[in-house]
Amino acid sequence: MKLESRDERKKKSFKRFVNSFKYSIEGLSYTIKNEQSIIVMLLATILAIIIGLWLRIKPIEWVFVFLTIGIVLAFELINTAIEATIDLLSPEFHPLAKIAKDTGSAAVFITTIFAVIIGGVIFIPKIMIILRLG
Repeated sequence: MKLESRDERKKKSFKRFVNSFKYSIEGLSYTIKNEQSIIVMLLATILAIIIGLWLRIKPIEWVFVFLTIGIVLAFELINTAIEATIDLLSPEFHPLAKIAKDTGSAAVFITTIFAVIIGGVIFIPKIMIILRLG
């Protein structure tokens, strides 16, 4: 790709600004339609919000809940982008393509583990109090 053509495409305009939102929604829509793991994450998001409302968590706890949710969902979207790029560049099996896909997936896995830990730290003590176990 020539630098001039990229610069030309990158010119700032209101239409380009509006289109950036459209493209983001298209990417999110594609992921929801084609990646089952994001459906599980969205269900977990809804569940976390319901539990947070039920437990009346503090504003700072909401910050951590939403930050964690955002990070996990963003990593899943990045992983989908990695997988699509690898499929474009290497349609046949290649060990390096497998490594790229597996490590992208591992990044999502790690953020999900930490999300569960953060959720546990916020929610479990409050649930234990309600159940009179704490």
